[in-house]
Amino acid sequence: MRGSAGADFVRQSYGSRPGGVDDHGEFQFADEEDGFYTIHQASEKMPCGMLNSCELQQISNFTLSSDERIFMKQSMILSTLLFTLTGQLQADDQSELKTEAVAVMRRAGSYYHGEVSLHGGYVYFYSLDLRQRWGEGSAGDNQAWVQPPGTPTVGMAFLRAWAATGDRFYLDAARDAAAALAYGQLRGGGWTNSIDLSGRSKGYRFSGGNRRRDGNSSLDDGQTQSAIQLVIRVDQALGFKDEVIHDSAMFALDSLLAAQFPNGAFPQVWTGPVDDQPVMKSSYPSYDWRTEGRIRNYWDMYTLNDNVCDYVADALIDAHRIYGGERYLQALRKLGDFLILAQMPEPQRGWAQQYSYEMKPIWARRFEPAAMAGDETQEVIGTLMKIATFTGDAKYLEPIPAALAWLKRSLLPDGQIARYYELETNRPLYMSRQGKDYSLTYDDSQLPKHYGWKWPSRIDELATKLAQCKSGYVPAAPAANEASVRKVISQLDDQGRWISTYDGARLVGQAKMTVGAKYLSSEVFSNNLTLLSDFVSLPRN
Repeated sequence: MRGSAGADFVRQSYGSRPGGVDDHGEFQFADEEDGFYTIHQASEKMPCGMLNSCELQQISNFTLSSDERIFMKQSMILSTLLFTLTGQLQADDQSELKTEAVAVMRRAGSYYHGEVSLHGGYVYFYSLDLRQRWGEGSAGDNQAWVQPPGTPTVGMAFLRAWAATGDRFYLDAARDAAAALAYGQLRGGGWTNSIDLSGRSKGYRFSGGNRRRDGNSSLDDGQTQSAIQLVIRVDQALGFKDEVIHDSAMFALDSLLAAQFPNGAFPQVWTGPVDDQPVMKSSYPSYDWRTEGRIRNYWDMYTLNDNVCDYVADALIDAHRIYGGERYLQALRKLGDFLILAQMPEPQRGWAQQYSYEMKPIWARRFEPAAMAGDETQEVIGTLMKIATFTGDAKYLEPIPAALAWLKRSLLPDGQIARYYELETNRPLYMSRQGKDYSLTYDDSQLPKHYGWKWPSRIDELATKLAQCKSGYVPAAPAANEASVRKVISQLDDQGRWISTYDGARLVGQAKMTVGAKYLSSEVFSNNLTLLSDFVSLPRN
């Protein structure tokens, strides 16, 4: 294009936009040479959306009048200056918010570590005067809670803050939490849901005095797994040089591997290495499962309940990343192999909560029947994808399509899934209760309130993640947004506390409070500290 036609095109397509982005994402601009305009590379990268490559090609040759050339160059300079100034203002604004976030993190962390912590340990909830403490129910004056969101949850938040800021205060706070766990570690190598810290003020090395206390190391609700994750990450942060932390980490991991059965399964609890059992596929009971086949010590059997396997997978993945070698990766693969074996045959291609050593679904507690488990099936699907992604082995994805198809066929009329489905008939299965007695029923009109009998369906979400796993696409974690950061900052009171108000909803651990009561939550503290840490870690715009 030449003459006025070229000038008209520039006015129409450029306006105040003196350049565009080529096919490589680089900003370009037009400059005159011997009466023609040629496309040049700009010294600064500019955002997309100014001109496309077709428009750039169309203006590669044209002529402009002298006044038009002057206007063109002035527009270029002005637009570049405006863009640079806008970017600088945004960067300065974010920098100021990061500075404020760092200060708020320190105030909140100092209060929680200095005033709330008990020898490095934490429980779920506290009254504002710190006289009342709750874990799973009321917590004693010397108790710390291991089960999330207790001590490991708070410790991990401190560790994340240290990584974000480099402030040694947070690493010391995380180390105190890990040391509290090391103190309460059991002779079996794991942890139960809580720790008695009364002996720490007396100088005891362990909660059992001069030796570790007896008891069941538990995988229920992520108790041992979350403790392992904190201890081994603190071990790494301290360069593996803290003897107390390092010894605890190695003992815990050795004990966890010794609790894995030959088929890759784990029990709910253990006190020592498990006995070998035959490796076989799952099958339906040939007996009347309603009245037969109950096993009193179900906790020694193969367990999927309460997301045991996913918590274990996380611990093994962390262990492999931190310490290397093949044994943690091999244990992870074995866990995936067990989940493949445990998938039930047609017509119900899902999973149960508990299995006998003969790989048949079994009863656990009085209200947990031998049945197909809707939510545990969703959890297992997520765990299999996690294992497939980390190991790079697509065989762990193979059971998933059939499991999703079963879940879809099993949806309740309201779109939820039942916690239990009757073996083979696939009828939703519930419990009625009178006192301490439970009875099987198909009626969901009067369900006991202490248990989750129905769960939201995650079928669509899991199907999307499966497609991503197969394609190799790993979506980026969402970045902390400034609106959320400002909200969290504004909610911190003058003492450095994030205060929650009880609204009557069921709390983890079933803490009993009156509606409107004010309290502190370890989960809220940890989530807020982690959010601010993530924001502070964002690269400068």
